[in-house]
Amino acid sequence: MPDPKRDPVQPSDAAALTQARGLLQTARHAALAYADPETATPGISRISFGLGPDGRPVTLISALAPHFESLWANPACAILVGEPGPKGDPLTHPRLILQATARFMAPEDPTRPALRAHWLQGHPKSTLYVDFADFVFVTLSVTAVLLNGGFGRAYRIPPETLWPDGSGARQGCRTAG
Repeated sequence: MPDPKRDPVQPSDAAALTQARGLLQTARHAALAYADPETATPGISRISFGLGPDGRPVTLISALAPHFESLWANPACAILVGEPGPKGDPLTHPRLILQATARFMAPEDPTRPALRAHWLQGHPKSTLYVDFADFVFVTLSVTAVLLNGGFGRAYRIPPETLWPDGSGARQGCRTAG
């Protein structure tokens, strides 16, 4: 039986960092975990996902989605990116968990036009609804990162190391809540 006191997660190395960055750069959707504001029970939703012009995680969500109200009430969330491959056990394929704080971008934010243009390059079908009044960009300020690089390869990655400029992902727009 494994020792529950022994942490099986390794500190990050260059290969883990490269793999994590690759997962972030190729993801076009993700699973979002959040807490229901009325019951505090966990919820999960599939969201569109990408990196903004600054390379930091962002999503575009509708105020009609249940996770919108949840993130507004409690901006703590988690994101899962990474897809199982075409063969083999899905648990052997790499995936990345980001713990984050959601930050809602105001419609009048001066950086919104650049984010919108960048977003549409990677999510062209969003052209249909990106300007609807109920849609808002939400940046994700990353607070913790866990890479499961495949069987027996788990790494804790300091969030600030994911971005080449070393600034981390704590920049963003206004925090809800």
